[in-house]
Amino acid sequence: MAHNESLVALNGTHISYIGHDCKEVPDILGDTYGQFATRLDLSFNQLRSLAGLKMFTELEELIVDNNLLGNDLWLPRLPNLHTLTLNKNQLTDIEALLEHLADATPSLEYLSLLGNEACPNQLVSPDKDEDDYQRYRYFVLHKLPHLKFLDSRRVTRKEVMEAQARGAFMKVVKPKSETSSIETVPESHPLPYSPLPRGSRDAKNHKGLFAKCHYIYYGKHSEGNRFIQNDQL
Repeated sequence: MAHNESLVALNGTHISYIGHDCKEVPDILGDTYGQFATRLDLSFNQLRSLAGLKMFTELEELIVDNNLLGNDLWLPRLPNLHTLTLNKNQLTDIEALLEHLADATPSLEYLSLLGNEACPNQLVSPDKDEDDYQRYRYFVLHKLPHLKFLDSRRVTRKEVMEAQARGAFMKVVKPKSETSSIETVPESHPLPYSPLPRGSRDAKNHKGLFAKCHYIYYGKHSEGNRFIQNDQL
């Protein structure tokens, strides 16, 4: 226990537990500091869960950058939290995240999601542009209208108005891969060649196929040639 406490940096009500490769919030942090800590920095760990924050009832600022938090992120209700940074984690579902934050952190004013796939920033997603990022901001502000600062920029009045008017339709959706819609056949079981259309090849589900077909035969064995004398050929 003494060893764990020695890893904690304490400055008044500000607690730092940085770079210790923990996968969940150690119980000792909540038991020892949860009732009075107003700022908690858990950056550069390997956190996959924040359930251990339930003891931090007075928390106002939470920094959990550079961890392994994913779409199953769950926060206990933190009514006083106004600042949350989740930079460089593994968040991809922006809508689910924002709906959870709206419920768990009603006082949130500062949010940063840079370095996550959920945040289409050009520095992390080269296939995205400034328009994608701006649409993301409108969508976030639609879900969290009380934000004053998002990522690295202050929220402007114009953004707030645009988010109110059209933010619900601004969600940036990653297009599905075109290859997923193409029917593929395993190389180990290739279909035998057939000139027939694909729909007619299954013997168990065969359907007749109709089409026009024109054949013209000019040889001597055609039906019409039975009535022509050999000396007329």
